[in-house]
Order: sequence, then structure tokens, then C-alpha cells
Amino acid sequence: MPTRIELQTEDGAAPAFVFGAENAPRVLFLIDGIGMRPAMHALAERLSSEGFYVLMPDLFHRLGAYTAPDPRVLFSDPEVRAAWFARLKGTTADTLLRDIGAYLEHLGSGQVGVTGYCMGGRLALSAAASYPDRVTAAAAYHPGGLVTDAADSPHLAYDRIKAEVYIGAATDDPSFTDAQRTTVADVLARAHVRHTIEVYPARHGWVPADTPVHDEACAARHWETLVALFRRALSK
Repeated sequence: MPTRIELQTEDGAAPAFVFGAENAPRVLFLIDGIGMRPAMHALAERLSSEGFYVLMPDLFHRLGAYTAPDPRVLFSDPEVRAAWFARLKGTTADTLLRDIGAYLEHLGSGQVGVTGYCMGGRLALSAAASYPDRVTAAAAYHPGGLVTDAADSPHLAYDRIKAEVYIGAATDDPSFTDAQRTTVADVLARAHVRHTIEVYPARHGWVPADTPVHDEACAARHWETLVALFRRALSK
């Protein structure tokens, strides 16, 4: 069973949950853009059962108390989707990344693995770039927004990554296109980052069991790659 804790960030207390034995290899688990809910707990619990100590903070702590939307409604109803993302305007890439230091502080001074889904996947890679001496392995599943036209596009920092990287992309995902995958791969290759980018025959959001695009076979493959990455990188 997880333990609920609170972590102090620059913008206040962030609720978080820890799973697994404290003496196990440490993993920071970054939730998707739908918010904290049972499906995220199930993923973190499963990861801890593979022999890891997992910290799962609520990335949306700036909202205060909230109820995550039903993913099936969020995916199908434009009004619900617009209303939810309007609430998240204060949760920006900058504020999310600003919190990472507090999360890593809880995990101690040793090496950690980071994994994330959707928005959390993008943040996992940014965390690896921002804390290259702490993050040994970084995984991102159906991430979006890795490559943008902005001067501070996330991919521009990936040459600072020292971690081994795994990215699980989706064949049907306008937020991470073929061209963007090539751009990310080029940056990582030029920086000599050990990496794998695998394209799954699925749609954006396939891992969590509560989304309408959940794919059981692809989710099983995700577990194989994630556990293998962390066992390999965190056992050094």
C-alpha cells in the first residue's frame, strides 16, 4: 500500500505517494496530463512490485484539491477537455520543472530513474537534461511536445542528458510526429546519449488502463522495456 506524504516546493506543498521498500533503487514517477487518479496509482504500484522505491508526486498540486476528469469523457468531449486544460494554465513547463528539485531531494543523493507518461514523459526527459548527474535512466511513454518552434523547445536541452533514454512513441500521435522523432533522435545521437526510440502500433495515451485508447499488448511491452531499463541502469 502506498504512503501519502507532502513535499515542499517553491510554490507550496505537493501531495505525493511512495511505494515499495525504501532501500530499493529509486524511481521518480511523473503522471500524465489527466491528473492523479487510480490508474496512475496502479502503474506506480506495479512498478514498485518489480523491486523499486517509487515516488509519485501530484504534478497538479497548484490546483489545490481536485478530481481528475474521466479519461473517456476527456478524450471524447471537446468542452470537458477545454475546461480541464483551462484549469492547468498555471501548470507550465517551467513550473513543473521547478518542482523536480524537491522531488529529487526526497529521493536522496543517489542515482535515480525517471519515467513519465504524456506530459510526464516530456518532463522526464527535461528532468534528465536539467539534473544530468542525478538521473541515470529516463523513460517517456507517448510523450508530446518534445519538439516545438519555441526558442526553448524541450529537445534543445537533450544534449545535456547523461542518462540512458527510452522513448515509447505511438504511430498515431500528432503531438510527436515522425519528423519530430527524427529531430529528437538526431540530438541524442550527436550528444552520444545511449537511447532507444520505439514506435508502438497505438494511439497517444495507450498505457494507462482507464483511457479509451488503452492497448493491452502495447502496455505489456511498455512494462518489459521500462523494467529492463531501470534494472540495467540502476544496478550500476
